[in-house]
Formats: sequence, C-alpha cells, structure tokens
Amino acid sequence: MSNLELVVSLAYSISFICALLLMAALFLYFRGRFRVRVVSLFMLAAFFFLGAYTVKMAVAFWIRLTCGPGTDAVVSTLQSEAWAVAQTGTTLGLVILTVLMYSKRQDLFVVLSEIRKGGTTDADAHPGSE
Repeated sequence: MSNLELVVSLAYSISFICALLLMAALFLYFRGRFRVRVVSLFMLAAFFFLGAYTVKMAVAFWIRLTCGPGTDAVVSTLQSEAWAVAQTGTTLGLVILTVLMYSKRQDLFVVLSEIRKGGTTDADAHPGSE
C-alpha cells in the first residue's frame, strides 16, 4: 500500500467515523424535536444529506478495501450501483439545502401535530411553539 493510498484510506475512515458520530448526535436532536412536535426543515434536510454522505463514505471505504486484481465483476457492479445511489442522495440533499438557504427558508419549522389535523404547517404562525 502506497503512502497516497494510506492517506486516502485514513481520510475515508475519519470521514466515515465523524459522519457516524454526527448522525448519532442528530438522531438524539431529532428525538427531542419529535417529542416537542416541531421540526426544522433545514435540519431535516441536513440529516438527509449527512445520511447519504455516510453511505457514500461507507461505499468508498468498501471500494478501497476490495480494490485489487481479480475483483469480481458482480462486486464491481454492486459497488458502482451503490456509489451511484449514494451520490444521487448526496446531490439531492445538497440541492435541498441550497434551495432552503437561498430562498431564506432555513428557519422554517413544521408543527407535526398540526399536519395530522389539516391545520397550518408553519410554526412561525404559532408564537412560542419553538
């Protein structure tokens, strides 16, 4: 294994571990937000993006570990398809975050109990609901 391959593998490993830790922290954040029944759409989009990025890093790490001569065609196809799905999810997450940021809607909240009743879905209409 060359120095460059070692550095890239180390970077993938650190990125994957950090993404998993962030996903765990965001899971705890959302658990509390769902109890209050008010969720930030921007944070939800960030969670989606980070989830797709975590899958992408896992696939990248998987590709790095199985890379070499004699790699099975089926494994290569699975890796390519998994990479395409992860990249599509990452891109979709970035598009959603970009739209929310540039439309100045990063402070938009959804009141979950109101959705079921068919009422308003904007927490800004309910002062003090945050």
